[in-house]
Amino acid sequence: MGAFLRKLAACTQANNSLLCIGLDPDLDLLPSGYARNPSSIVEFNRSVIEATSDLVCAYKPNLAFYEAMGSEGLHTLERTLDLIPGHIPTIGDAKRGDVPNTARAYARAMFDAFGFDSVTVNPYMGPDSLEPFLEREGKGVWVLCRTSNPGAGAVQDLRIGEGVGRPLYEQILQMLLDLPARADVGVVVGATSPAELDAVRWFAPTLPLLIPGLGTQGGDARAAVVAADSGPVIVNSSRSILYGHDATIRERAFQARDALNAHRRVLLSASGEHQPS
Repeated sequence: MGAFLRKLAACTQANNSLLCIGLDPDLDLLPSGYARNPSSIVEFNRSVIEATSDLVCAYKPNLAFYEAMGSEGLHTLERTLDLIPGHIPTIGDAKRGDVPNTARAYARAMFDAFGFDSVTVNPYMGPDSLEPFLEREGKGVWVLCRTSNPGAGAVQDLRIGEGVGRPLYEQILQMLLDLPARADVGVVVGATSPAELDAVRWFAPTLPLLIPGLGTQGGDARAAVVAADSGPVIVNSSRSILYGHDATIRERAFQARDALNAHRRVLLSASGEHQPS
């Protein structure tokens, strides 16, 4: 286990949580009382972090929401990262992937300029495009595998190879497993695709999983928790926690964390193992 996964494990245990919150600020969805400008984004993110820092195992800012605001948005991202307590892992959701010299610049941007603990990457251009990220000691890399969007299957479920072949997302898993062993690499698999999530966990039982799609996208919380039985798991929720109207942000985060833990208790009880409180 590398430095990133040790940090993740420590925070998961300290906060008794598999929950990651996506810090994805949408100017059109900000609660009343916040102006529609980058400065208000910082204050909104501050309120989210202060309300939930004892309930999460990680935070995941999606760079698109900050880049959409131009240079001011990138400054907003920097200020947001400064607000996150140092013991909580960060995931730069950038989905970067390019030829090696460009990927190396992306890696410097995410790990050095912004200081993220981990980053999401796109494997479409092959293993050499991942290497500049994977070679970073102590940093985490999350490789897109079977994503949570409705149209994911149009490409990621395509069967490749002789006979009936294997789905592309399994080929991506095989590509990662064929690389030299890396301590801090995992894959992104959506909670909206429980059958594929189960297949990924069967195919790579101990590989860390970043599981988006909980909440607004309708992801399967139980399937996500089952996947945590054999390896590290982060379950992400964004809009349903940030912008719901039925409770406070803290209450929504508390409910999401405890819903995941309720599934953990049921599964652990069935197996006779110690249950999380």
